[in-house]
Amino acid sequence: MMFKVLRDLLRYNKEFLLGTVLICLILALIVASFFSPYDENAIYVVAPDMPPSAEFWLGTTSRGQEVFWQIAASMRNTLFFGIIVAFVSRIIAIAVGLISGYIGGRTDQIIMAVNDTLGALPNIPILLLLVFVLRDQMTWFMLAITAALLGWTHDSRLIRSVALSLRHREFTRHAVFSGMRTRQILIREHLPYVMPIVFFTTMNNLIWAIGLEVTLSVLGFSDINRPTIGGMIYWANAHSAMVSGIWWWVAFPMLFVVILFLGLFMLAMSVNEYIDPRSRLARMGA
Repeated sequence: MMFKVLRDLLRYNKEFLLGTVLICLILALIVASFFSPYDENAIYVVAPDMPPSAEFWLGTTSRGQEVFWQIAASMRNTLFFGIIVAFVSRIIAIAVGLISGYIGGRTDQIIMAVNDTLGALPNIPILLLLVFVLRDQMTWFMLAITAALLGWTHDSRLIRSVALSLRHREFTRHAVFSGMRTRQILIREHLPYVMPIVFFTTMNNLIWAIGLEVTLSVLGFSDINRPTIGGMIYWANAHSAMVSGIWWWVAFPMLFVVILFLGLFMLAMSVNEYIDPRSRLARMGA
């Protein structure tokens, strides 16, 4: 079912196609990072403060690093951070949404009460507080897991809304009468129907997680020695790059993160339109 959705989107939705092209550009850059001639943490390996040229395509930094290869490594780490957050939070959102919507009753009320309570909490201030208090113990991976534990509440409610309608469908009754267990019904029968929503929310969650990582890194609340897009901007600011006229140290990382955001946004909006039957039929000429 998921492959059919992707086929229809690539065939009928130009925004989805453009978003796919932009994401493929970022993925190609990430693949190139594995063939970098420099260690991603090495400094003063090239002449510092060199502007973009045939030798250094995107220039070099005041720390003696080539901007192109730093962006490649930084984009890989930043996107990996977002993927960890999105993956863990999707598992939680799917489990909570499907169980709450299918079981219903008192269980649904308790789960949604917890869900709404966590959803009302301000995520970024909580993360900043945790990072500030546990700064020495808060590793890059722990930060991603913490962000994931705060980023699933809204999406689980969307999945629950679909699960509420699926529990009354005829095929669900047949599954129950055939002796299928609850876990089997949720995974085999209901999960395929919520996958378009999962894909849509994953794109949005990736945007949120990457924006969060960039924000925390720029403020110095992350592992600044690990190359990330936010870390590049942090070091550029620490060396007063814009004041010194080294604009490429800031401009190119921001350009590539905008391309990433734009690609993810187009994918998310395209899937959202696909989920809406009226938009899907209109695009297919019906």
